Amino acid sequence: MALKRTLRADPNISMSSMTDIVFLLLIFFLVTSTLVNPNALKLLLPKSTGQVSSKATVSVSIKDWGEEHYTYHINGDEQPVAFAEVEDGLVELLQNEEDPTFSIYSDESVPIKEIVQVMNIAKRNHYKVILATQPE
Repeated sequence: MALKRTLRADPNISMSSMTDIVFLLLIFFLVTSTLVNPNALKLLLPKSTGQVSSKATVSVSIKDWGEEHYTYHINGDEQPVAFAEVEDGLVELLQNEEDPTFSIYSDESVPIKEIVQVMNIAKRNHYKVILATQPE
């Protein structure tokens, strides 16, 4: 008895499911790539409704005296400190703290460049920084 197979395997592959998977992967990578690099600074700093749970023990105040002349005051001291001495003063005051945190108070007219310089001091010494703002 001679039996012949009449069914043959179809060598063609349907690509519709593959294109669906590629399309879903493309959407996934587009969405996740926008979340990788969020905005680091919000430039609307003078007023805020947010509250911080931690309390800073040390404060640095930056005052604008006009004509790009700024003074720095540690812990509200009336005697201004030169910017070169701010880091030494902060290290001295925060050396025995378990969770060293300080706050920055600045006038609205102080450029962000001056505030970032003080933030860089915190980064170098692994301190936490609170940027003080007015409530709305």
